Amino acid sequence: MAVATIADDRTTVVASRWWRPRVPATVGYLVVLVAVTSVFSALSDSAQSKVVLHASTNLHNLLQGRVVTLLSSALVIGDVGTAWLIMPLLASLLALAELRFGALHMVRVFLAGHIGATLLVAAGLWVAVEFDWLPASVRWSEDVGVSYGAMALIGALVFVVPGRLRIAWAVGWFAAAIGGVLLGQSFTNVGHLVAFCIGSAVGYGMIRTKVPVTRQFTRVERALLATSAILAAAILLG
Repeated sequence: MAVATIADDRTTVVASRWWRPRVPATVGYLVVLVAVTSVFSALSDSAQSKVVLHASTNLHNLLQGRVVTLLSSALVIGDVGTAWLIMPLLASLLALAELRFGALHMVRVFLAGHIGATLLVAAGLWVAVEFDWLPASVRWSEDVGVSYGAMALIGALVFVVPGRLRIAWAVGWFAAAIGGVLLGQSFTNVGHLVAFCIGSAVGYGMIRTKVPVTRQFTRVERALLATSAILAAAILLG
């Protein structure tokens, strides 16, 4: 009877947990992103423009004290077609980071890149506008999307890629980010570079302070890593 009871208990535990995702933060964020994009796509062009400007982390909003845009900007992707294309790629990156870092640390790295790069770029734009290096109209620029947070995660993955590939991973993406700045010549390209540097700093910090990752990538994780690299290339050079 005791054995039967134990077996029944185990069955109950498994049955109650089978639906729980291994990457809850990734699933939760993607659900919200899909919902927001679905509603956004149903709006008129003028309404979409208003939403983007309201959610943007541009100088006007930040100087007005609308700090909520630091979060809302990560939930809005200005181009609907682009949004549907990149969400599967973003899901791969988030899932890989969550599997290797854990949900909490993945969210921290994403927000560090998203918010940190936004504020640093905004500070640079403010100085440029004050000294008339850039036109005042840049205050109202559209600045939404997931690219800063994504590039921070790409940088942080240096912690989990095989040791022999760490330098190539870091230097390769850094060079690609520099190339993006030279080709695009926009503050968004600069933000990508800054976000990658933030993520890389976190990754190398983990190398120094945490136990090195020795577990080999599974086939699924290798596929997620390859898809993440496609996303990074699209962000930096697209």
